[in-house]
Amino acid sequence: MKKRKLYLTVAFATTLMIFFACRHEIPERNPISVTPPQTTNPCSPDSVYFVNEIMPIISSNCTMSGCHDQASHKDGVVLTTYSNIVRYVKPGNVADSKLYEVINRTDNDRMPPPPQPAIPLAQKNKIYKWINQGAKNNYCAGNCDTALFTYNGAVKNTMQNKCVGCHNPSSLGGNVDLSTYTGVKTVVTNGKLYGSVTQQSGYSAMPKNSAKLSDCEIKQIQKWISAGALNN
Repeated sequence: MKKRKLYLTVAFATTLMIFFACRHEIPERNPISVTPPQTTNPCSPDSVYFVNEIMPIISSNCTMSGCHDQASHKDGVVLTTYSNIVRYVKPGNVADSKLYEVINRTDNDRMPPPPQPAIPLAQKNKIYKWINQGAKNNYCAGNCDTALFTYNGAVKNTMQNKCVGCHNPSSLGGNVDLSTYTGVKTVVTNGKLYGSVTQQSGYSAMPKNSAKLSDCEIKQIQKWISAGALNN
């Protein structure tokens, strides 16, 4: 009986060894994935890049709480990823692109809806050009210069393009207004601006539903703050 038990134990152990040795030879099913962004380095002034330019515009104007973020999904629409955004775009055909249509409406169905301000013309033009260029999931290394760190030369532009849509008088996300120097200086003084853009523990990571600011943009903000956060 003992020999039989020993035999069964050895046989069972051998079976397990064979199973675990061979199981990795079975091809694993590839997970469904989205084509990663296409990289161009450096940025070309003739191209518009989704990660660098389009996603921040959409995030700042469309994916705040209560609208088209993952949690709210107003009207069943979520605009937090490239794959979701291109559902409302016809690459190469602006006229047949729902996204471009709704940001240009003049009634209450405009996106973002009144009383929030309309997306600035310069940003609409970027979306127009991006769609006509094929609405690619692309990004580039950027032409940011850390030697430029004045408010009007660098910081204000970052705030306008990536933050103001959620932080303006008509949409005071977190009760924060970043549309003016005074508003920006307030969150510099209390430490929230730098803590949020560097996504430190204890701070609300910004921008929401979008890529983190580039190292260069963060460096510009850091150097501007260190120099006194002047309205320069």
